[in-house]
Amino acid sequence: MITIKNTLVSEEIIEKDFTCNLSKCKGACCVEGESGAPLDEEELVFLENNYDKISPFLNENGRKEIEENGIYVKGFDGEWETPLVDGKECAYAVFSNGIVECGIENSFKDNKIKLQKPISCHLYPVRVKKYSEFTAVNYHQWKICSSACDLGNALKVPVYKFVKKALVRKFGLEWFKELSDYANK
Repeated sequence: MITIKNTLVSEEIIEKDFTCNLSKCKGACCVEGESGAPLDEEELVFLENNYDKISPFLNENGRKEIEENGIYVKGFDGEWETPLVDGKECAYAVFSNGIVECGIENSFKDNKIKLQKPISCHLYPVRVKKYSEFTAVNYHQWKICSSACDLGNALKVPVYKFVKKALVRKFGLEWFKELSDYANK
């Protein structure tokens, strides 16, 4: 484990390689699993204040799910997350040419909102868990991402470099520089 400020970082983030391979997985991470994307408190407020700018970028099923169950829901673990359509895809997921895209991100790309997407999605395959004394930063390995691991290995892109923008967004540039310095020892 690497200690940077108040975080404990798994060395797998440096040791493992990863590069999303949408041509292979088709965005399965937005469809598979038992729960929606984790959301932090700021994102709850952001979604409440900006849902009207995001909803035009969603499909009918996603909008219906959100109208019936809310912009966000409490998950099995008691944490806030995005709702799922019929227990499957994220309500914010949209399908384009057989690939899953994010309606929140599409709204961002169209300059309607300032949030690219939930930080948990932006960071993936990195998962962050806040504890009272520290924040754990771990690599999450999932079978559906095997093609991303293969591509990362072929391109020699470590996880931390693949998610650099998201890590900087979450922890700041100084934090990322410290991680990068450690990795390059």
